[in-house]
Amino acid sequence: MERNNDAYRIETVDRALTLLTLLAERRQVTVTDAARELDVAASTAHRLLSTLCHRGFAVRSDKRKYSPGPELTRLAAGAAPPLTDRVRPYLERLYEQVGETVHLMVRSGPDVRFVDGIESRRPLRVGLRTGARMPAYCTSGGKAMLAELEPAELAALHADGLTPWPGEKIHNVAALRKSLGAVRRKHFGVNHDESEPGVTAIGASIGHVDTQHAALVVAVPTARFAVTDIDRIAALLQQVCGDVRETLGTS
Repeated sequence: MERNNDAYRIETVDRALTLLTLLAERRQVTVTDAARELDVAASTAHRLLSTLCHRGFAVRSDKRKYSPGPELTRLAAGAAPPLTDRVRPYLERLYEQVGETVHLMVRSGPDVRFVDGIESRRPLRVGLRTGARMPAYCTSGGKAMLAELEPAELAALHADGLTPWPGEKIHNVAALRKSLGAVRRKHFGVNHDESEPGVTAIGASIGHVDTQHAALVVAVPTARFAVTDIDRIAALLQQVCGDVRETLGTS
């Protein structure tokens, strides 16, 4: 009985910390946003947000939205700039070089979250996915980050198997482990209509920035993929990711 209570408390703390991260990154979160990100009922998300408000880490800006509270702001004032701010110049440089939609994503357990991006101005383009969450194994940047994990870490993340996803081409952990070998050799991952139909993407990891495992991604419409210079894009992507690693001291 005691072990179950301990597990519950750890899970609750993890959810609260995830909400604090969302508030810091997005500056405004609704109960619906929180419930979706945490994969919990809206009532549970509301209770967690109310608790953060009670402790001063969040404030209710209107009936449906929550913003960072004074305690979270005070802590952030003495911390390093947010990941999105630190990586933004490199994201802009990558965008100028490739002319395609680019994203910054971070890994959250077995999933990835798109936390920043710049949308291409081309008539046929991939739209921004900022705020979206998907299984890492279905995305190019997610594969690149998973490829950096030790085998035991990879197995622990997928102890219950892979999360089903409509476009999945990898169906089990053994197949994932095998596919990640190629990602390690190339130093980038490819997603061809796996995250969603019509999207092909190339992603490379920038390692761990503070506590966040992150990657940069270039997304190309699948209809234009065959006439796109993928080798050039991959080379530019790897160069930018290498510069991020060197400048930010990622691991």
